[in-house]
Amino acid sequence: MRALVAISLTALAVAACGGAGSDDDPGTPWTPDRAATWYAQQSWIVGANFVPSTAVNQLDMWQAVTFDPTAIDRELGWAADVGLNSVRVFLHDRLWQQDADGLLTRIDQFLTIADSHGIRVMLVLFDGVWDPYPQTGPQPEPRPYIHNSRWVQSPGAEFLGDPDRLDELQDYVVGVVDRFADDPRVVMWDVFNEPDNMNFASYRDVELTPADKTAGALALLNKAFGWARSVEPSQPLTAGVFFGGWGSPEDLSPINDFMLHESDIVSFHAYFPLDTTSALVDDLQQYGRPIVCTEYMARGTGSTFADILPMFNSRDVGAFHWGWVDGKTQTKYPWSSWTDTVAGEPDPWFHDVLHPDGSPYDAAELAVIGTLTNTPN
Repeated sequence: MRALVAISLTALAVAACGGAGSDDDPGTPWTPDRAATWYAQQSWIVGANFVPSTAVNQLDMWQAVTFDPTAIDRELGWAADVGLNSVRVFLHDRLWQQDADGLLTRIDQFLTIADSHGIRVMLVLFDGVWDPYPQTGPQPEPRPYIHNSRWVQSPGAEFLGDPDRLDELQDYVVGVVDRFADDPRVVMWDVFNEPDNMNFASYRDVELTPADKTAGALALLNKAFGWARSVEPSQPLTAGVFFGGWGSPEDLSPINDFMLHESDIVSFHAYFPLDTTSALVDDLQQYGRPIVCTEYMARGTGSTFADILPMFNSRDVGAFHWGWVDGKTQTKYPWSSWTDTVAGEPDPWFHDVLHPDGSPYDAAELAVIGTLTNTPN
């Protein structure tokens, strides 16, 4: 089995390092020129990773019984008020299996609400972070004081650990991307969030081995990009690298090499202070494509609006900070809440920007956003 894994990783790495592709071949990435032309036509992309405060995870957000358009409308309205023009939201493959038509209807409803506030949406198809055993139906209440205590992976370990099952996910990817492939309300597609994140601090005892998860994630990335490209979406595809180490192309891991060379737009995560984050942008510029940071802003790590967002603006890097309204995901608590006892209000908040009533955690942060987006608040 290990030999097969090694062969699989090598083969996919070779495939990922192929040419940049041509605009005439829907099976390959956009050319750098096409990506640059697309990006130049966009307003500066600035937004939040969004989950309504009433949802504990992405299943809770989208299932019919807990889908909450009232909260979504209210909270996206607050986002527009401070100048945000985009949100990044997570879907889940089990939602398609449970009720494909209903999922598409609710995505359309979400996009309509977002559009009414002048907000475009980045849809995330898969996610490698937190609980590897998702279940549809009523979701458990959050565990007190624990960061993202009920977030679930998509797909679960039963898929990433079994390469023979990956093709079962094709209908989901093709069905969702095809439905919204020419929808101007969708700004980008994020194919797979942190695909090889090992969740050591949270689910170490039940997570796949690093070799098995990485092999499964890379195999699914390869398939999912192909499935998504097969319907020729008008929006770019991406999958974001995270943790750093992208400065030397020859030293890239196979999975980072694949994501950087297969993405139409380069995307990344950076929960670091200004100097480190700026250096990561330097590293990524060598790939010759527009850059979007799809996760940043963790006050406890030195990633703050005041330091990071002006740099992104001046360098024309798109930016989605983590968290908007404090709620059931509890991401105001730090990552360390999984291993260290936390009780009461964290100081400072780790992520999130607004209290449930819409008042800011720190009004100065909204002023930074408003100044950069020319939005008085």
